[in-house]
Amino acid sequence: MKDQEPLSDQLSQREREILTRLSNGLSDQQIADELFLSLHTVKWYNRQIYNKLGVNSRTQAITKARGMGLFGANELTLLSSSQAAGQPPTPIERRRVEQRVSFASSFDGTRIAFAIAGKGPPLVKVANYMSHVEYDWDSPVWVHWLEELARSHTLIYYDERGSGLSDWNAEDVSFEAWVRDLEAVVESAGVLHFPLFGMSQGGAVAVAYAARHPEKVTHLIVHGGYARGWLKRNLSAEQIEEEQLMISLMRVGWGRENPAFRQVFAMQMFPNATAEQLHALEEQMRISVSPNNAVRLESEMHRIDVRELAAQVKVPTLILHSREDEAVPFEEGRLLASLIPKAQFVALESKNHLLIEREPAWAKFVTAIRGFLSDDE
Repeated sequence: MKDQEPLSDQLSQREREILTRLSNGLSDQQIADELFLSLHTVKWYNRQIYNKLGVNSRTQAITKARGMGLFGANELTLLSSSQAAGQPPTPIERRRVEQRVSFASSFDGTRIAFAIAGKGPPLVKVANYMSHVEYDWDSPVWVHWLEELARSHTLIYYDERGSGLSDWNAEDVSFEAWVRDLEAVVESAGVLHFPLFGMSQGGAVAVAYAARHPEKVTHLIVHGGYARGWLKRNLSAEQIEEEQLMISLMRVGWGRENPAFRQVFAMQMFPNATAEQLHALEEQMRISVSPNNAVRLESEMHRIDVRELAAQVKVPTLILHSREDEAVPFEEGRLLASLIPKAQFVALESKNHLLIEREPAWAKFVTAIRGFLSDDE
């Protein structure tokens, strides 16, 4: 029977806080006000709680949680189905990392939300698609990335203009604006020398910044990046038509309650993900950026070209790329590495653009960047 089935995952600390407030009769808006979250984010957390409890409503969630004795406990220990079957998975211990969120004013007045977490020398992560500093630490998509980057550094990361907690009404979403946003965050955070990490299109922004500010960047790390966007590659007519179709689908399908289109997009990024991870990414897509902004940002990514700037990078550089990446071809990662003088290149055996924590490629990624940054710690 469903009510007797164990939960599929552990509730995060934030989900426990929200579940307790649900049981006390607070409305979603009251919870948002009390926890300093947006209403949209609280509703997103509600859906995560319902999924993990295997219920469909607030009333059912409260009833089930009470029946399991979850309320009033300092720590919740929730068993997975594999544990119940006598096959306990190796637990992944999460360390709660406190962060503070601030806003930097960019060149055109656009407010860029950035967060600072962890301890140690600074490390700056460039903004990328579908991030949201308000809840990334509770997302199975991003939490292991953030934990690793903040393991022995003070991590500084931010939301792209037009998404997350940054201003959504920015008129300029050009590549040049992205680079200047990074400059604004670095200035506002007050850091002088730091390793710079960028993934996906954020890798091109990192390359441009490192070329322009070699006095600030000590190490450059790029995962799943590229020097040239879609429209700068040698494409067939069929490939061009395919991408135009994807843009058209984004316009009509991104913001709908039906997740069908977003799941197609998520599968390109995360083909080997679990159902929970795919659902989390699909939800993150909807919450972090509007359909109109998704189209604007995606269209600008296609026009990226940092080939000349890549040749000007002088800092130690590490490029990592999944060999079967379905979002950014492996050859684009190799091209980027070949353009940057003396760049190290690491091929990862994965199909995922966003690496999953339990896959071997993630362990190789972690080993590579720790070794690369060892002289900076």
